[in-house]
Amino acid sequence: MKKVQSTCNVCSLACNLDFYVENEQIVKVIPTPHYPVNKGFSCIKGISLDKQNTKFKPSPLPKIRNVKGEMQETTWEEAYDYVAKKLLEIKETYGGDSIAAISTGQLPLEEMALFSHVMRNFLRGHVDGNTRLCMATSVVAHKQSFGFDAPPYTLNDFELSDTIFLIGANPIVTHPIIWSRIRNNPNKKVIVIDPRRSETAQRSDYHYALNGKTDIYLFYGLAYILIEKDYLDHNYIEAHTENFQGFKDLVAEYTPDVVAKETGLSIESLYEMAGLIHTGERVSFWWTMGVNQGYEAVRTAQSIINLALMTGNMGRPGTGANSITGQCNAMGSRVFSNTAGLYGGGDYDNLVRRKAVCEALQITDEQLINKPTLPYNAIIEKINSGEIKALWIVSTNPRHSWTNNTTFQEALEKLELFIVQDIYDDTHTSQDAGVFFPVVSGLKKTGTYINTERRLSAMRPVLSKAEHEKTDLEVFLGVGKALGMGSLLDLWQTPEAIFELMKKCSKGMPCDITGITYKALEGSAGIQWPFREGETLEEDERRLFEDGNYYTPSKKAKFMFDKIMDNPLPTTAEFPYILNTGRDTVGQWHTQVRSREIGVAEDAYAAQAYIYIHPELAKEKGIKENEIFEVASINGRTSRFAARITENVTVNQLYAPMHYIETNNLTPSLYDPFSKEPSYKTTPINIYKIVGEC
Repeated sequence: MKKVQSTCNVCSLACNLDFYVENEQIVKVIPTPHYPVNKGFSCIKGISLDKQNTKFKPSPLPKIRNVKGEMQETTWEEAYDYVAKKLLEIKETYGGDSIAAISTGQLPLEEMALFSHVMRNFLRGHVDGNTRLCMATSVVAHKQSFGFDAPPYTLNDFELSDTIFLIGANPIVTHPIIWSRIRNNPNKKVIVIDPRRSETAQRSDYHYALNGKTDIYLFYGLAYILIEKDYLDHNYIEAHTENFQGFKDLVAEYTPDVVAKETGLSIESLYEMAGLIHTGERVSFWWTMGVNQGYEAVRTAQSIINLALMTGNMGRPGTGANSITGQCNAMGSRVFSNTAGLYGGGDYDNLVRRKAVCEALQITDEQLINKPTLPYNAIIEKINSGEIKALWIVSTNPRHSWTNNTTFQEALEKLELFIVQDIYDDTHTSQDAGVFFPVVSGLKKTGTYINTERRLSAMRPVLSKAEHEKTDLEVFLGVGKALGMGSLLDLWQTPEAIFELMKKCSKGMPCDITGITYKALEGSAGIQWPFREGETLEEDERRLFEDGNYYTPSKKAKFMFDKIMDNPLPTTAEFPYILNTGRDTVGQWHTQVRSREIGVAEDAYAAQAYIYIHPELAKEKGIKENEIFEVASINGRTSRFAARITENVTVNQLYAPMHYIETNNLTPSLYDPFSKEPSYKTTPINIYKIVGEC
């Protein structure tokens, strides 16, 4: 029996697991005891990875839709040639801007890098990722405030902080490993800021149920009180930040009276929160999708960062303004996918960075793409307007997960070429493919993941591939060869070779990984970036900004702020209630195509889409527990849900798990102006009892 330590490729923690294998069968899965992320613990999703592709496993051969509209199996060589011919014809006719792809935060960074080399550098197309749906807000907030997309923390800070603010985050359900770290801290106060009385809110020391999408009012109001009370770290502000005076001038208008009215919180509770920040010696602020997925999300995230900066809660153990990412390799997608920024970070018009990347990849400046990708929303909009003709989906399910998802279905009907590459051929998206590329799961792949705390870890094959099976990397290489890329693929033949290219691209950047080798990652505790060539790894838990230096030209963090904007989609007489969305049970994951193979998890949630509704509203509408009723959205769509009656939501708010396609049928085509992340969280709706149907 052999043991293989590998990385869970589900959520952003990227836990490590030990797989025990005999005769190409996984006998048992045990969380890696020494791994500093999960420390011998796992959630139900990770410990069940051995069940992946067991109930729902497609043929290993690709399929192309024939003239009758039927999917027909073919050889890999024929599929590569067909796709390459179509892509080149479209490029020749319409230009590179007519080709686009949506990738994922679940692929290893080597596969992401190669995909963008093919799609961006060679075809001159656009590649955005489903990380746009979860992390784009934090990326922009980090870049503007810190000078680089640099989450500063280590997960160990959960155990070192004495005052933990969880903002729009529900780790009991979404990140059980994080909750276990919080529980291990005997000295903490847990403060939850969430419109809903979530599972985490129920177990917190303080819960502040503010009105939806008024977070920025709250944090500007807290800044007002901290200034009023002089609960500030003047030395830190002076030595390590810039433009505090401008921020101070702005928040002067967000008085407790104003903030209490907007948030629905009492003035007393505002002062109580400010007092908790002041009396805490090690205060940490943690946010995730409840902040990121909003129409004013970047400035909201930065309002949290500003609180940490003005109180000196940065760079010390147990402190920080800390974003929790959504997917296992969201960080790898952000810095090594050549999409919104160059490999290793940096802007496309930065001549120094362009030269460094070209030298690393041994290509000319003309061969390196010269502009960032169109964001996800613009790709869908340009398909619908007829400007984009080809779309390649890799390891994601946007027919289900995209906001206002009917617009994605409408887009598919306008494409000349639609490719889907996935481990399943029966997702909502795969079923509409013109070409389907089946690929193996992470159990049969080699690569590298970077988790939410910047930790690189190794994915190593647990099982061997069967006949005709391909990894994503092999498919990208196959298409690239058929496209005629020739010598442009010479340095990209294996995951390790690609990792070496990315190391060279990272040299001298904040995310420098030149000191990391494949051998060092195997069987290890993982290594956080930065880790430069010649350095010695002295500890497994490292945070950024301990010296007070940031990645801006001045080495100081920037206070970023704007006057609060009006809600572009307020409730109305026709749509008087608010729809909130998010995860619901530990076993559910995104669009449920992976979690459905975990029997014990699947038993915990219903097949029928359901929605949480307050007892008073249910009584007013005559809706009973489990009764199916209709929800109409301001976006013009309607969906039906089963009622789950609970006091954990407010009277004017309903909460729908995002795991059902009915939910994002209702969310709007509304985005943060800086990050272009969709505003999933506060959709004006109305509800109706269904009458007269049998």
